Amino acid sequence: MNKLITMAGVAFVTMAISSCDEDTAGIGQSLTSEADKLTLTSANYEVSSRTIVADSVFTLSNTCYFGCVKDPETGTEVKSEFSSQLHLTEYLHIYPDNQIKSRYNNLPGADSCELVIYVQSPFSAKDSLTAIKMRVNELSTPMEEGQRYYSNYDPFKLGMIRKDGLRKDKMFTYGNLTDPDSLRATSSYFHNIRIPLNETYTDKSGATYNNYGTYIMQQYFQHPEYFGNSYAFSHHVCPGFFFQLLDGLGFYTKVYGIGLRTYYTVETDTATITASLTLAGTKEVMQTTLVTNDNKTIQQLANEDGHTYIKSPAGLFTEVTLPVEEIKQGHETDSLLSSRIVFQRLNNQSSDNRVLGIPPTLLMIPKDSLHSFFESNKVPDYKLSYMASYSSSTNTYTFSNISSLITALWNAKRLKTTQSPDWNKVVLVPVSYASSTSSSEITNVEHYMGLTSTRLVGGSANSNQPIQVNVVYGKFKD
Repeated sequence: MNKLITMAGVAFVTMAISSCDEDTAGIGQSLTSEADKLTLTSANYEVSSRTIVADSVFTLSNTCYFGCVKDPETGTEVKSEFSSQLHLTEYLHIYPDNQIKSRYNNLPGADSCELVIYVQSPFSAKDSLTAIKMRVNELSTPMEEGQRYYSNYDPFKLGMIRKDGLRKDKMFTYGNLTDPDSLRATSSYFHNIRIPLNETYTDKSGATYNNYGTYIMQQYFQHPEYFGNSYAFSHHVCPGFFFQLLDGLGFYTKVYGIGLRTYYTVETDTATITASLTLAGTKEVMQTTLVTNDNKTIQQLANEDGHTYIKSPAGLFTEVTLPVEEIKQGHETDSLLSSRIVFQRLNNQSSDNRVLGIPPTLLMIPKDSLHSFFESNKVPDYKLSYMASYSSSTNTYTFSNISSLITALWNAKRLKTTQSPDWNKVVLVPVSYASSTSSSEITNVEHYMGLTSTRLVGGSANSNQPIQVNVVYGKFKD
């Protein structure tokens, strides 16, 4: 028991010293008593890496992206479009039929209706007045729970766009000069794209309505069971929309909210008022982003062997082969106390002030778990999966201690519980994450879909200092 307690304490201290390259052979005497001397030794092992093409990534997420830019690194275009359903909130309320003054065919109706897309920021501030043309397409069938949706999910190619359904084009700019300066200057202003849906709408049964909002309201009164939950709503009333980019270059933004607003007039006992019904596209319903990259160019970057790439959205990852057998052979009975690996970033060569950003966070996971990790909505456990943030002071990503991962890979190979040719390979993936406000515990990890790109030291023809994993072993003297 005494040795186990001592080992735990030594492991903690070793995490702090493992970044040093100096000899650690005598550290055991300073950490333990004469009765429980621990011998510490350290070693460095070279690590190989290469770039792999992401092809597509799991995108059933809380966040969508929209826009198209020219990548200054390659000169090719990167485009993101998205699909979203609408969510029925618990606060859904429509006034009683006999109080609604707005009518259509003697039934409750809407005065007007609009879709509102709330956007975060453009790719560059210079693009705030760039004219963009988009189209809203009504889906014919909803995205289904339990299905796996990736960034190559294209409703047009899959025949999921309703041919005779709602289709509305919209020209807009991020600056949105249609809103008055006094409003846009306030701290509470949210940049948005407003798309009016006030044209005549025909539903799947052939019934017509003066606008889309009237369709929603009359479905509510004729089929209240369709509004019992979001599943019933998406399957009987509104399957959702695909937001398509038709024209415009230089605008790329994070979409953090979608709202369908229906306005109607209500006559109460004391006044006539305008009421509204709001449905939202939020994380409670299905959302996914369609990413279009230049595949030929992406493959050319992957073939470069003097470095490796990390590129998003859905672009390039770095594959790392860990020298597991070298680390463990001859040390089978030693404890692997620390395994530290640092990935050095290479500075951008482009002078373009619109250069893509640096990936803020990288996830390291076994290559065999690349898809299942995200599909199962896992978070890093720091046993088989790890996250590291970019350090601007050192221009690096540092994974402080991956010893449990190396041990797990070694055991799987030794015990023959894996036959995978990728058993000793991990992948570095750009991610975004959410944390609990109360405990800072990571609650969600997703593929990062913003515009980022960086090169890392590595590759088969690496001309820089080799990537190394610094290992510290511990062994009690007999």
